[in-house]
Amino acid sequence: MRLLVAISHHGLGHLAQAAPVLNALHAARPDLEFLVWSGVPRAALAARIHAPFQHRHAPADVGLAMHDALRVDLAASRAAYLAFHQDWAARVAREADWLRAQGITGVLSDVACLPLAAAAQAGIPGVAVCSLNWVDIASAYFAGAYLAEQPGMALVLEQMALSYRSARAFLRVIPAMPMNWLENCETLPPIAARGVDRGTELRARLGLPRSERLVLIGFGGIGYPAARPLPALCGVRWLVPDDWCAGGANQRADLLSFARAGLPFLDLLACSDALVTKVGYGSFVEATAAGIPVLYIDRPDWPETPFLADWLRAHTPAAAIDEAQLFDPAIGERLALLWAAPRLPKVAMEGAAVAARRVLELLVESP
Repeated sequence: MRLLVAISHHGLGHLAQAAPVLNALHAARPDLEFLVWSGVPRAALAARIHAPFQHRHAPADVGLAMHDALRVDLAASRAAYLAFHQDWAARVAREADWLRAQGITGVLSDVACLPLAAAAQAGIPGVAVCSLNWVDIASAYFAGAYLAEQPGMALVLEQMALSYRSARAFLRVIPAMPMNWLENCETLPPIAARGVDRGTELRARLGLPRSERLVLIGFGGIGYPAARPLPALCGVRWLVPDDWCAGGANQRADLLSFARAGLPFLDLLACSDALVTKVGYGSFVEATAAGIPVLYIDRPDWPETPFLADWLRAHTPAAAIDEAQLFDPAIGERLALLWAAPRLPKVAMEGAAVAARRVLELLVESP
């Protein structure tokens, strides 16, 4: 059995969902072969996927073009969609032939449309798994009068919707957008990978006192350059992306780059006393799984925001900030409020095991 696994390259949130499912599939059926089709670099895939896989390093979808981790580039997104869907029927046919030539017996997508459309044409069963779908995301930006002014986008959205509907099931992973229009939708528990708390090792190696709080800055795999220097807070050490330590910032004792910390991101998260991030599935669910409080930069335009933010605040101490507040010393007060808040009961993160069982039923065990 050979599965094609398509993973959107819009940040790392789709990999954060797909990788635990693949790991669970590999544990249950070591004989399964995985061919991963994704624009995500192989090294990033291998850091999360603990099963052997081949890699087709190419975009399986568009997602959205971004100015940075917080801002969508609408003009570039529209151009990318129109280019990707040009001669759609011929492209789907070529990919269907490619799936047959590769000996693919099932397609699992998080959450690209083209592989699902090609699977349907090739007579190969397909399953989607995700907390979002690109029809609802793109429609939110290309809606109403704006959509009417964008020749071709309505057809693109229709082609995407047909692709999702062609799957045997769309496994909707909580916290998720509603997706009521998808008749093949099934709701699953949250999916989250967990790191190892290596805080004692990290502090001993770098000489960090136990009295210092470690606050992790992470924006989910899409670049976000610091607009201004982070404030120096008494008793706080910032764990930051490497490029945030460039220039004069690398002289600051309270900034610790990911490279210097020398731990995988999930382990850094497990070591931290708080996460500062943007709205996003992977960051929210993984922080909740680790019991880490979260400050998040609000994204009012992002269609997932109300569903992800409501879920997060129900399950871990969390609060929204605007972008400017990240660089204001008053952020120390926001962090103190989170640390003083009572801890909430742990959430059962069983989605990967449930998804793996359904994928086996839908793609492997049923004709």
